[in-house]
Order: sequence, then structure tokens, then C-alpha cells
Amino acid sequence: MLFKWTVFFAATGIFIIGATTFAVGPAPATNTMVTTAPVYVPNTAHANDPLPEGILAWDAISKSVEAAADQKLAHFEFNFTNTSADNVVILSVHPSCGCTTAELPPIPWVLVPGTNGQMGFTVNLQGKSGMIIKTVNVSTDKGSKTLMLRINIQPFVLPKLSDEERARDLATAKINRQAVFQGECAKCHLNNIQGQYGKPLYDSVCAICHEAEQRAAVVPDLNKLNTPTNSEFWRTWIAQGKPGSLMPAFATSEGGPLTDIQIASIVSYLSVTIHSQPATNK
Repeated sequence: MLFKWTVFFAATGIFIIGATTFAVGPAPATNTMVTTAPVYVPNTAHANDPLPEGILAWDAISKSVEAAADQKLAHFEFNFTNTSADNVVILSVHPSCGCTTAELPPIPWVLVPGTNGQMGFTVNLQGKSGMIIKTVNVSTDKGSKTLMLRINIQPFVLPKLSDEERARDLATAKINRQAVFQGECAKCHLNNIQGQYGKPLYDSVCAICHEAEQRAAVVPDLNKLNTPTNSEFWRTWIAQGKPGSLMPAFATSEGGPLTDIQIASIVSYLSVTIHSQPATNK
């Protein structure tokens, strides 16, 4: 008996129809072309050169704000326009320190001619006082520009109490010297202490009593103490207070609000600003 075999040759292998074998060869190699988008590489040759006039028009290159003594943050906004005939690419924005953060689109930031832009900056004021000056370097493919941020932090204003309020608080403190950190008293004695150190912290928690315009007679003037002082003297009084007096204990281990680092910062401030007095026989 004759069997008729039908054989097909294909590019993918050999197919034999009518037999028990069905063989498939390996798939042929194919040439696949992979294309990728071109990588944009900005020109940085002039990034550190001064930015020429007529490239970016700023609403100001220096701005100032007033801040309250207990204010945590200061905010700035700078507006600008690409007034040139070419694209301007902002390559980097670097504040002068870590307490200043920038709010802007992803970098590199391409501004076509006529485009308006805005940069926002936030300065952390915790632990700072007086006049603060920060700078921000804006680097572009056409050159760099320095922006200036000025913050004038207003001095801490000691609250004024009526005679009735003073008498009430004095009576409360005589019963419990830690009462200044509780209830209504805490609004003044614990005002603006988070993240504060040195003089700003002293102004908030110490000067409110020791330098108050209506300072109680039993509260000493620290500049006129009749005993020698040193860092250990200040540390003991601040951390532990004085039992039987109005002086509270400020250390957290004693039920007070201040950390060891905060107490050390006040000790350092007092050691430098208040000269030790010789003991007297008063």
C-alpha cells in the first residue's frame, strides 16, 4: 500500500501531514528596531556667570517681611518673566541654608519667551531673633541670579497684667511653684518655646518674670544678684528651681517644660551676658 506524504516547507520549520510527527522548528530571528526619545541635556556652560540684563525680568530681587516673635515661618514669593527671544532653562535653585525651602516646578524648568514664573520660599524661624538675611542662588543656562530674603523678627513683648491678675498669680505660685506651667498661666509661660534656644527662649520663659515692668518684689533682678554665679549655678536654678520660693523647676525630669539642651542654651546665654557679682553680706 502506498502512502502519499504531503510535505510543506515553511520558514518556521517542516510540517508533515498524514504522519504521527508534527515538528516545529525554532522561530527565526527578527530584526526589531528600538527607538528612544532623545535625552535633553541643558547647556550649563554659563550657569555660574552673572545673568545678563534682558533675560529674566523680576518683580524684585530683594524682599522683606516683618515677623512676630512667636512666628514659626516666613513666606516669600518672587515673580518673573522670560523677556528674551530664546528659551531660558532654570537649572538649579539653591538657598543659602537648610532652614529655607523652595517651592517650584521640577528642574530643569524650561521657560519659553514671554512665559511668567513664580518661586516660593519658606524660612523656618524657630530659634531665631532680630534681623535674619537669607540668599537664594538661581542658576540658568544663561547665567545666575541671587535673590535676597530679609526677615525682621519683632522682639518679644512682655504681657502686662492688672494688679488683680498679678496678685492672683502670685498667690497661686506661692502654693504651687509649678502652677506657671498649668492652666491660664501656661499661655504666657509656655508661649513660643518649641524649637527655641538661647536668648529667644530666655525672653519667652525667664524675662517674662525677671525683666517684667511690674516685676514682683520677691522675683530677683538677675543682673543684680548678690552672689557669685557660674554655669553650674544657672543650671541648678533653672533645672530644679528653688523649693519654698516662686522659682519653678524647668527640667522635664522635674515636671517642667524644657529639655536638657534648651536649659543648656539658657545657661550659656546667661553665663555670657550676666557677669558674676561678688558675694555681699545683705
